[in-house]
Amino acid sequence: MNLKYLVIDVDGTMTDAGIYYDEHGNELKKFCTKDAAGFFAARAMGIKTIILTGRRCAATERRMKEMKADYIFQKVRDKKTFLQKFMSENGISKQELGYIGDDLNDLPPMSLAGFVGCPADSCTEVRERADYVSTIKGGHGAVRDVIEHILRETGDWERLVQELYGGV
Repeated sequence: MNLKYLVIDVDGTMTDAGIYYDEHGNELKKFCTKDAAGFFAARAMGIKTIILTGRRCAATERRMKEMKADYIFQKVRDKKTFLQKFMSENGISKQELGYIGDDLNDLPPMSLAGFVGCPADSCTEVRERADYVSTIKGGHGAVRDVIEHILRETGDWERLVQELYGGV
């Protein structure tokens, strides 16, 4: 596996798929802090993270900036067309692209990726398409688990844990 880019959906993948509103109408989301380790390990391997979501949310922007995502694209309705253009403009091949998503709207762009991962509670069609189905539900560290799987496959996970955190 020679991934250079990893596309990550937000709702249902990095969150529990819930959308919460406070009394002022602000949209709130719960992100799992465990996913950060996956993001940092991917970054250390030179894998760029692309956040691709159909909704726009200030909480998403804030959290993805904290996670140092390389690209944040929100309110993208046609993810496949958007991703095709992005890949063309940046010279990205299918083998260099991974995708983590959970629902039907992720199926079309997943066809562009050489590797597909998903949370345990993804819809049946996504689980059937995935190369790796996490045992963890969306919003509970599934993204970290998928990234860990990728890096274990390449033999880099243990070394990165040692380098980033000082031990396994």
